[in-house]
Amino acid sequence: MKEVRIIVEGDNRPFVTDLLEKVNATGYTILGNVSGKGHHGFHEAHYMFNDTESLVMIMTVVPEEKVEPILAGLRPLFDRHSGVMFVSDVAVSRRERF
Repeated sequence: MKEVRIIVEGDNRPFVTDLLEKVNATGYTILGNVSGKGHHGFHEAHYMFNDTESLVMIMTVVPEEKVEPILAGLRPLFDRHSGVMFVSDVAVSRRERF
């Protein structure tokens, strides 16, 4: 199994979650108010009015064959907006859930 972590601006959260639904990821976790530093400088984890103004991390665990469709779906987003995707090997205790 593969763990996929995607960090994007909050405005792009629906795009990512829609993509995960289309590739039939069985679930995901969203962490809001993410801070960090990258090529675009430092992003502070705070927002004034809603969570679309901050970074979010969306995590999912999928079979290996779903990683490439996720990456292919995110390429257009990453071409226009800041963001990053990490993929790691992961063991799961209840594989039938994925």
